[in-house]
Amino acid sequence: MQPTLRRLDELATFLADRDDTLAVLGLGSAGAQRARLDEHSDLDFFVVVEDDARWRYVERIDWLEAPCPLLFSFAHERNGRKALYEDGVFVEYVVLTAAELARIPFCAARVVWRRADVPAGLAQSEAPMPRTPYDTVDFHLNEALTNLYVGLHRELRGERLSAFRFIQSHAVDRVVSLMRLSSGEAPYRDPFDVTRRVERAYPADVLPLAAMVPGYAHNTAAARTIFEWLGKRYPVHPGIGAAITALLTRSGDYS
Repeated sequence: MQPTLRRLDELATFLADRDDTLAVLGLGSAGAQRARLDEHSDLDFFVVVEDDARWRYVERIDWLEAPCPLLFSFAHERNGRKALYEDGVFVEYVVLTAAELARIPFCAARVVWRRADVPAGLAQSEAPMPRTPYDTVDFHLNEALTNLYVGLHRELRGERLSAFRFIQSHAVDRVVSLMRLSSGEAPYRDPFDVTRRVERAYPADVLPLAAMVPGYAHNTAAARTIFEWLGKRYPVHPGIGAAITALLTRSGDYS
Protein backbone atom coordinates (compact mmCIF):
# COMPACT_ATOMS: atom_id res chain seq x y z
CA MET A 1 0.00 0.00 0.00
CA GLN A 2 1.12 3.55 -0.69
CA PRO A 3 2.83 4.92 2.48
CA THR A 4 0.44 7.85 2.83
CA LEU A 5 -2.65 5.63 2.80
CA ARG A 6 -0.97 3.12 5.09
CA ARG A 7 -0.29 5.87 7.64
CA LEU A 8 -3.96 6.90 7.59
CA ASP A 9 -5.03 3.29 8.12
CA GLU A 10 -2.57 2.98 11.01
CA LEU A 11 -3.96 6.09 12.66
CA ALA A 12 -7.53 4.92 12.15
CA THR A 13 -6.74 1.51 13.66
CA PHE A 14 -5.23 3.15 16.72
CA LEU A 15 -8.13 5.58 17.17
CA ALA A 16 -10.72 2.83 16.71
CA ASP A 17 -9.65 1.38 20.07
CA ARG A 18 -10.63 4.56 21.89
CA ASP A 19 -14.17 5.11 23.12
CA ASP A 20 -14.23 8.87 22.56
CA THR A 21 -13.56 8.84 18.80
CA LEU A 22 -16.33 8.62 16.20
CA ALA A 23 -14.65 8.50 12.81
CA VAL A 24 -11.63 9.22 10.65
CA LEU A 25 -12.25 10.79 7.23
CA GLY A 26 -9.66 10.96 4.48
CA LEU A 27 -9.68 14.05 2.26
CA GLY A 28 -8.16 15.04 -1.06
CA SER A 29 -5.96 12.34 -2.56
CA ALA A 30 -6.46 10.27 0.60
CA GLY A 31 -10.23 10.59 0.21
CA ALA A 32 -12.47 9.59 -2.66
CA GLN A 33 -9.98 10.79 -5.30
CA ARG A 34 -7.22 8.29 -4.61
CA ALA A 35 -6.43 7.93 -8.33
CA ARG A 36 -4.47 11.20 -8.12
CA LEU A 37 -2.33 10.04 -5.19
CA ASP A 38 1.42 10.04 -5.93
CA GLU A 39 4.77 10.38 -4.14
CA HIS A 40 4.22 14.13 -3.70
CA SER A 41 0.84 13.84 -2.00
CA ASP A 42 0.39 14.84 1.61
CA LEU A 43 -2.19 13.37 3.96
CA ASP A 44 -5.29 15.42 4.80
CA PHE A 45 -7.85 14.06 7.23
CA PHE A 46 -10.50 14.83 9.84
CA VAL A 47 -10.70 13.16 13.24
CA VAL A 48 -14.28 13.24 14.53
CA VAL A 49 -14.62 12.91 18.30
CA GLU A 50 -17.15 13.10 21.11
CA ASP A 51 -18.14 16.62 22.17
CA ASP A 52 -16.14 16.54 25.41
CA ALA A 53 -13.06 14.87 23.91
CA ARG A 54 -11.81 17.39 21.38
CA TRP A 55 -9.31 19.03 23.71
CA ARG A 56 -7.57 15.68 24.26
CA TYR A 57 -6.86 15.24 20.57
CA VAL A 58 -6.00 18.89 20.01
CA GLU A 59 -3.70 19.35 23.00
CA ARG A 60 -2.19 15.86 23.09
CA ILE A 61 -0.54 14.23 20.07
CA ASP A 62 0.35 10.82 21.51
CA TRP A 63 -2.23 9.30 19.13
CA LEU A 64 -0.57 11.07 16.19
CA GLU A 65 2.83 9.67 17.17
CA ALA A 66 1.56 6.12 17.65
CA PRO A 67 2.40 4.82 14.14
CA CYS A 68 5.75 6.61 13.74
CA PRO A 69 7.83 9.29 15.53
CA LEU A 70 7.37 12.89 14.44
CA LEU A 71 10.18 14.99 13.04
CA PHE A 72 8.23 18.26 13.28
CA SER A 73 4.74 19.55 14.07
CA PHE A 74 2.91 22.78 14.83
CA ALA A 75 -0.66 23.98 15.41
CA HIS A 76 -1.78 25.61 12.15
CA GLU A 77 -5.23 26.43 13.49
CA ARG A 78 -7.13 26.21 16.78
CA ASN A 79 -8.18 22.57 16.28
CA GLY A 80 -5.60 21.24 13.87
CA ARG A 81 -1.94 20.59 13.20
CA LYS A 82 0.52 20.01 10.42
CA ALA A 83 3.21 17.43 11.03
CA LEU A 84 6.09 15.66 9.33
CA TYR A 85 6.87 12.06 10.28
CA GLU A 86 10.41 10.73 10.35
CA ASP A 87 9.63 8.51 7.36
CA GLY A 88 8.64 11.53 5.24
CA VAL A 89 4.83 11.36 5.43
CA PHE A 90 3.43 14.89 5.82
CA VAL A 91 -0.01 15.29 7.39
CA GLU A 92 -2.54 18.04 7.93
CA TYR A 93 -5.58 17.38 10.08
CA VAL A 94 -8.40 18.98 12.03
CA VAL A 95 -10.19 17.57 15.08
CA LEU A 96 -13.96 18.10 14.99
CA THR A 97 -17.14 17.12 16.75
CA ALA A 98 -19.98 15.66 14.66
CA ALA A 99 -21.95 18.92 14.99
CA GLU A 100 -18.99 20.97 13.74
CA LEU A 101 -18.42 18.61 10.83
CA ALA A 102 -22.00 19.16 9.67
CA ARG A 103 -21.41 22.91 9.43
CA ILE A 104 -18.24 23.03 7.31
CA PRO A 105 -17.92 22.59 3.53
CA PHE A 106 -15.77 19.75 2.18
CA CYS A 107 -15.92 17.38 -0.72
CA ALA A 108 -14.70 13.97 -1.93
CA ALA A 109 -14.20 12.63 1.61
CA ARG A 110 -13.81 8.95 2.40
CA VAL A 111 -14.72 7.14 5.60
CA VAL A 112 -11.52 5.36 6.67
CA TRP A 113 -13.14 4.19 9.89
CA ARG A 114 -16.32 4.99 11.79
CA ARG A 115 -17.79 3.69 15.00
CA ALA A 116 -20.67 1.27 14.47
CA ASP A 117 -23.27 3.71 15.82
CA VAL A 118 -22.14 6.59 13.58
CA PRO A 119 -24.28 7.19 10.44
CA ALA A 120 -22.68 6.20 7.15
CA GLY A 121 -23.45 9.61 5.63
CA LEU A 122 -20.84 11.32 7.78
CA ALA A 123 -18.58 11.88 4.74
CA GLN A 124 -21.24 13.86 2.84
CA SER A 125 -21.14 17.56 3.61
CA GLU A 126 -24.40 19.49 3.41
CA ALA A 127 -22.73 22.88 3.97
CA PRO A 128 -22.55 25.10 0.87
CA MET A 129 -19.27 25.00 -1.04
CA PRO A 130 -17.31 28.25 -1.44
CA ARG A 131 -18.22 30.20 -4.56
CA THR A 132 -17.32 33.51 -6.09
CA PRO A 133 -20.09 36.15 -5.82
CA TYR A 134 -20.96 35.52 -9.47
CA ASP A 135 -19.64 32.50 -11.30
CA THR A 136 -20.13 33.96 -14.77
CA VAL A 137 -17.96 34.93 -17.72
CA ASP A 138 -18.87 38.58 -17.19
CA PHE A 139 -17.76 38.51 -13.55
CA HIS A 140 -14.46 36.69 -14.07
CA LEU A 141 -13.58 38.76 -17.15
CA ASN A 142 -14.19 42.11 -15.51
CA GLU A 143 -12.64 41.04 -12.24
CA ALA A 144 -9.48 40.06 -14.16
CA LEU A 145 -9.45 43.38 -15.99
CA THR A 146 -9.83 45.41 -12.80
CA ASN A 147 -7.14 43.28 -11.13
CA LEU A 148 -4.81 44.27 -13.98
CA TYR A 149 -5.80 47.92 -13.65
CA VAL A 150 -5.16 48.05 -9.89
CA GLY A 151 -2.01 45.94 -10.20
CA LEU A 152 -0.47 48.21 -12.84
CA HIS A 153 -1.11 51.24 -10.67
CA ARG A 154 0.61 49.47 -7.76
CA GLU A 155 3.54 48.66 -10.05
CA LEU A 156 3.88 52.28 -11.15
CA ARG A 157 3.78 53.35 -7.49
CA GLY A 158 6.61 50.96 -6.69
CA GLU A 159 4.48 48.46 -4.73
CA ARG A 160 5.82 45.54 -6.70
CA LEU A 161 4.77 42.73 -4.36
CA SER A 162 1.19 44.00 -4.18
CA ALA A 163 1.21 44.41 -7.97
CA PHE A 164 2.45 40.84 -8.33
CA ARG A 165 -0.48 39.54 -6.31
CA PHE A 166 -3.07 41.48 -8.27
CA ILE A 167 -1.64 40.67 -11.70
CA GLN A 168 0.04 37.29 -11.43
CA SER A 169 -2.24 35.78 -8.77
CA HIS A 170 -5.72 37.35 -8.59
CA ALA A 171 -6.07 38.02 -12.34
CA VAL A 172 -4.68 34.60 -13.24
CA ASP A 173 -7.20 32.95 -10.90
CA ARG A 174 -9.96 34.66 -12.86
CA VAL A 175 -8.39 33.52 -16.16
CA VAL A 176 -8.43 29.91 -14.90
CA SER A 177 -12.08 30.34 -13.90
CA LEU A 178 -12.85 31.58 -17.41
CA MET A 179 -11.16 28.49 -18.84
CA ARG A 180 -13.30 26.29 -16.62
CA LEU A 181 -16.50 27.96 -17.82
CA SER A 182 -15.53 27.77 -21.49
CA SER A 183 -13.85 24.35 -21.52
CA GLY A 184 -15.86 22.40 -18.99
CA GLU A 185 -14.87 21.01 -15.61
CA ALA A 186 -11.27 19.81 -15.27
CA PRO A 187 -10.71 16.37 -13.70
CA TYR A 188 -10.48 16.50 -9.89
CA ARG A 189 -11.22 20.22 -9.73
CA ASP A 190 -10.55 21.65 -6.28
CA PRO A 191 -13.38 24.03 -5.27
CA PHE A 192 -11.09 25.62 -2.68
CA ASP A 193 -8.16 26.38 -5.02
CA VAL A 194 -8.64 27.03 -8.75
CA THR A 195 -4.91 26.57 -9.46
CA ARG A 196 -4.79 22.89 -8.49
CA ARG A 197 -3.92 20.56 -11.40
CA VAL A 198 -4.48 23.36 -13.92
CA GLU A 199 -1.38 22.38 -15.92
CA ARG A 200 -2.86 18.95 -16.59
CA ALA A 201 -6.18 20.41 -17.65
CA TYR A 202 -5.01 23.08 -20.13
CA PRO A 203 -1.97 22.85 -22.45
CA ALA A 204 0.51 25.73 -22.58
CA ASP A 205 -0.57 26.80 -26.06
CA VAL A 206 -4.10 27.35 -24.70
CA LEU A 207 -3.21 28.79 -21.31
CA PRO A 208 0.34 30.29 -21.40
CA LEU A 209 0.99 30.29 -17.67
CA ALA A 210 4.75 30.77 -18.03
CA ALA A 211 4.11 34.11 -19.72
CA MET A 212 1.27 35.04 -17.38
CA VAL A 213 3.31 34.30 -14.26
CA PRO A 214 6.90 35.25 -15.15
CA GLY A 215 7.81 36.43 -11.65
CA TYR A 216 8.20 39.35 -9.27
CA ALA A 217 10.29 41.53 -11.61
CA HIS A 218 7.99 41.14 -14.62
CA ASN A 219 4.58 42.44 -13.57
CA THR A 220 4.07 44.64 -16.62
CA ALA A 221 4.95 41.86 -19.06
CA ALA A 222 2.56 39.54 -17.24
CA ALA A 223 -0.21 42.15 -17.39
CA ARG A 224 0.34 42.62 -21.11
CA THR A 225 0.13 38.87 -21.76
CA ILE A 226 -3.04 38.46 -19.71
CA PHE A 227 -4.67 41.56 -21.25
CA GLU A 228 -3.94 40.39 -24.80
CA TRP A 229 -5.11 36.85 -23.98
CA LEU A 230 -8.41 38.21 -22.64
CA GLY A 231 -8.85 40.55 -25.62
CA LYS A 232 -8.52 37.72 -28.12
CA ARG A 233 -11.22 35.64 -26.45
CA TYR A 234 -13.72 37.97 -24.80
CA PRO A 235 -15.35 41.38 -25.45
CA VAL A 236 -13.29 43.76 -23.35
CA HIS A 237 -15.19 46.93 -22.41
CA PRO A 238 -13.52 49.84 -24.25
CA GLY A 239 -13.41 51.99 -21.11
CA ILE A 240 -11.39 49.65 -18.94
CA GLY A 241 -9.49 48.45 -22.01
CA ALA A 242 -8.29 51.97 -22.80
CA ALA A 243 -7.34 52.57 -19.17
CA ILE A 244 -5.23 49.40 -19.03
CA THR A 245 -3.58 50.23 -22.37
CA ALA A 246 -2.65 53.68 -21.03
CA LEU A 247 -1.05 52.15 -17.95
CA LEU A 248 0.91 49.67 -20.05
CA THR A 249 2.09 52.55 -22.23
CA ARG A 250 3.20 54.54 -19.14
CA SER A 251 5.17 51.49 -18.07
CA GLY A 252 7.01 51.58 -21.41
CA ASP A 253 5.78 48.12 -22.30
CA TYR A 254 2.98 48.76 -24.78
CA SER A 255 2.55 50.67 -28.02
